[in-house]
Amino acid sequence: MNINYPEPEEARAAIVDIGRRMYERGYVAANDGNISVRLSDNHILITPTGVSKGDLTPEMLLIVDSEGNIIKGTGRISSESPMHLCLYSYNPHIAAVVHAHPVAATAFAVARIPLDKAVYPESLVLLGDVPLAPYATPGTLEVPQSIAPFAKTHRALLLANHGVLAWGRDLREAWFRLDALENYAKIYMCSRFILNSAAELSVDEQNSILITAGEGDRVKSE
Repeated sequence: MNINYPEPEEARAAIVDIGRRMYERGYVAANDGNISVRLSDNHILITPTGVSKGDLTPEMLLIVDSEGNIIKGTGRISSESPMHLCLYSYNPHIAAVVHAHPVAATAFAVARIPLDKAVYPESLVLLGDVPLAPYATPGTLEVPQSIAPFAKTHRALLLANHGVLAWGRDLREAWFRLDALENYAKIYMCSRFILNSAAELSVDEQNSILITAGEGDRVKSE
């Protein structure tokens, strides 16, 4: 699959915009989270460490190669950048990645409960099921190793006791998946743990939703 890579200036502006949205919605606090966009087969634009996502400017962003070496920029690369590089390496269809700590979805990650129940049509279409990656110490190479098995088969992921990852064919899609994931987590949390009832859609109901949305028949009967 050929990716329509964005121009660097366009990608910089998009990252600054999404960073501001993440911060304003409370999906990150202080200097949490990171965002990246593929510029070419071997060049990635990524946020530096130690900067609030609400305070980003285009000039702060780093261009790195697929090994994480800084090609352009004066900031320091985040210790969490290997998560992004791993996803790009394992799935060439991925063109953007966002990592954040939205409260509801991260609560599920801390509780080590995957968000894999089909209870809400929008999350089914936008996300499918959201698995839980095994616990890995943040900032170490254990993290990319823990997420690699999910890179080709899913669209978002909970990181045990850490946060969430979402990715897409462009940054807008990755952002929408992050936003949809937090909304899904809030809905499931309220219905399952406050109302004590969360009715799951049947396989036929799920497939009807997916076919109507143009996603095809993704759910198989057991």
